[in-house]
Amino acid sequence: MTRSDIIAALAVRFPHLTPKDAEISVKEILDAIGHSLAQGDRFEIRGFGSFGLNFRPARTGRNPKSGKAVRVVPKHVPHFKAGKELRERVNASDQVKPIRQVV
Repeated sequence: MTRSDIIAALAVRFPHLTPKDAEISVKEILDAIGHSLAQGDRFEIRGFGSFGLNFRPARTGRNPKSGKAVRVVPKHVPHFKAGKELRERVNASDQVKPIRQVV
């Protein structure tokens, strides 16, 4: 589902919202998540999940084209952890088809 799909679904589900209002709502929620993570905070939506940061230490990587060693700087990357209610809904659904099997 894309951002525009979410906006369209909100506009259909809540007829009193114009598509523009739904677009503003989605943008504000995503901006709040991004702003929170940029400040180093955790963002949690009960029943859905939480967004946090994982630290990746510095390492030596490889340039895939030339094979040369490249220094990769340490960084923080966004991480999503699904909440219990979301996991239960997904596991209970018979319509979910896995993309790949984990052995």
